[in-house]
Amino acid sequence: MRQLVQYRIWRVYPLVGLRAGDVLGLKWRYLLKLGMRIGYSFLLGMVFVMPNALLAQVNSIPKNYKPIELPIAMKAQIDSIPKQFKPVERLLNEVVVTGTLKEVRKSESPVSVEVYNSSFFKKNPTCSVFEGLQLVNGVRPQTNCNVCNTGDIRINGLPGTYTMVLIDGMPIVSSLSTVYGLSGIPNSLIERIEIVKGPASSLYGSEAVGGLINIITKNVATAPVLGLDLMHTSWNELNADLGFKWNIGKKVAVLNGVNYFNYGKPIDKNQDGFTDMSLQNRFSFFQKWNFSRANNRTMNLAMRYLNEDRWGGEMNWTKEERGGDRIYGESIYTKRWELIGNYQLPFTEKLNLSFSYNHHHQDSRYGISSFIAKQQVAFAQLTWNKKILQHDVLIGTAFRHTFYNDNTPATGAIDPTKMGLNPQRVNLPGIFLQDEIKIAPKHQLLIGARYDYHSVHGNIFTPRIAYKFMPNEQHIFRLNIGTGFRVVNLFTEDHAALTGARTVVVKEELRPETSYNINLNYTQKLFLQGGVIANLDFTTFYTYFNNRIVGDFDTDPNKIIYANLNGHAISKGFSANANLNWPGGLKLLTGFSYLDISLNQNGIKEQQLLTEKFTGIWSVGYKFPALHLDIDYTGNVYSPMKLPLLGPLDPRNLYSPWWSVQNIQLSFHKWEPVEIYGGVKNILNYTPAKGNPFIIARTNDPFDKQVQFGADGKAIATTNNPYALTFDPNYVYALNQGIRFFIGFRFQL
Repeated sequence: MRQLVQYRIWRVYPLVGLRAGDVLGLKWRYLLKLGMRIGYSFLLGMVFVMPNALLAQVNSIPKNYKPIELPIAMKAQIDSIPKQFKPVERLLNEVVVTGTLKEVRKSESPVSVEVYNSSFFKKNPTCSVFEGLQLVNGVRPQTNCNVCNTGDIRINGLPGTYTMVLIDGMPIVSSLSTVYGLSGIPNSLIERIEIVKGPASSLYGSEAVGGLINIITKNVATAPVLGLDLMHTSWNELNADLGFKWNIGKKVAVLNGVNYFNYGKPIDKNQDGFTDMSLQNRFSFFQKWNFSRANNRTMNLAMRYLNEDRWGGEMNWTKEERGGDRIYGESIYTKRWELIGNYQLPFTEKLNLSFSYNHHHQDSRYGISSFIAKQQVAFAQLTWNKKILQHDVLIGTAFRHTFYNDNTPATGAIDPTKMGLNPQRVNLPGIFLQDEIKIAPKHQLLIGARYDYHSVHGNIFTPRIAYKFMPNEQHIFRLNIGTGFRVVNLFTEDHAALTGARTVVVKEELRPETSYNINLNYTQKLFLQGGVIANLDFTTFYTYFNNRIVGDFDTDPNKIIYANLNGHAISKGFSANANLNWPGGLKLLTGFSYLDISLNQNGIKEQQLLTEKFTGIWSVGYKFPALHLDIDYTGNVYSPMKLPLLGPLDPRNLYSPWWSVQNIQLSFHKWEPVEIYGGVKNILNYTPAKGNPFIIARTNDPFDKQVQFGADGKAIATTNNPYALTFDPNYVYALNQGIRFFIGFRFQL
């Protein structure tokens, strides 16, 4: 196993990674509601010429209905209008907050924001948010270890450490919890997820170089009184989501959510002696309090607790072997507490105070290597929003304090069973200013800037600019430009630094990364013949990185060498999305992304490891009202990506093949509020083992007891080790979980 040695740095701080610039993302799907404004404006205009006796009936027309034209001559005809209206999806003018830190209609936001509501994730039910995002174009959940199945969320090909994850706008999942914190968010409590692709540091400060994901929980006032979702798979996975609320008097409402996931049966279908999937036992509890106040001022408080025990390794591993060198296993205990609050101050001006606190404790064993870490993050932010003529100004100040300690030399730890003597404390105060200017009826300009003072790295300035041109309600152009800044922490962000037999080498003091991004987005809404509504979305982006920090797996197969690039990195690409809805109940959502992520060092250009050039997604749904049945067919496809080999003799493929994961689901809901669903996941039964002699190297000798090394420290070929390999579980790009059936039950009041 790895020994954490050769530290030639003074600090590899697991600080908050600062990221940057502008916010970007796009979503075609929900722009559709804009089209209703045309017809609805016609109805409102009729109010001024109608008799007062008819006004009430016009006002009662539902807003989520598409009007049709009828001659109006008699009251009987007017009475019949609502019955002849055709309901349409509420896909237009969705309210979003992520792009500008203010509630605005999606079509009016100068920053493109993709919105996915809870029904989207029910098309392919999963046990966590991490898995559910696999159907979002340009977003890929990446598995980083074949043994413990840790992962991160990649946006536009950038590693998960460049993605910031928020809960109700608060920075919750970051740094240490990036690897394990995403899996315990109950799907039953999610109202919607907003995604911005591209840097967002001028508003959110750190950890948003690649983009951000804002998980917005249900509104307590409108949430169901009781909701239950149970799912079981043929792999003996059990997931249970329970949500319920109660009122305390007339001014306090409490929303509760409980999630339990268990997978406890070791399976080894590729017959390498190791578990194909890590075994997990996870419990999460969420509670959100909403307080009614005068003048509709907001006040809410939320808390979450997560406890997870997961392990993977040799099939005969038990907890008695934890940390030993007889039977290999990776065992991770995670405990996490979170607190989130939002309070609108009792002033005439719109002043809002938000805060969060989280405590994360991780106790891990990767074979004989131990990684024990604690992290506490406290965050507070005060914003003032003021409209002055054509200006919509947002001014804010924020403060973030991070405490981190672990048992590695980075914190001065001497005994690997104890924490370091020099825990790291980082203060990050900052101020930001944003001004949205309506320079003309069809033109909108956003100018923003943020200044932070990092207690280790000093002054940080991240400006942004965004421009929106909307010639009419069917066409929107958005241009975003921004910068980014990120501080790296190897051991909390890069799982490869902890597992396997490679030695970690840090060649120099790692400098913070900086980035510059430009992003152009175009959306179009179409009303086609036969009542078909279509949304089209196109985005192209370009990001330039200085001081990019990348693990070098190729120079020495027995080492991971970390250093700042002697050059630059470029992330560029193009994506397209389409969402079509037919009146008969057919829905089609599809999209693709082309990515070019390159590292340019010493005049040599290389493609980033574990990054596909092309990815595509689709979701096809059809409703059979007479049968009370819905069918959903979902899937994704990925082009080849370069994989980390252990040397020239390694017989595994250097590139992955084209691969796809496809699913089908049937939902039966005759006895509402009960719904029964079931289907097949990964119907093609694809796993990375196909076409490869093995996935995990040296599973027969995971502690490298029989490996012989040459004078240069590299493994040499022997009769027992003909490929000159060491144990390494990091050759991974997809889960080893093949085809499986699932069945579930939902109940909601």
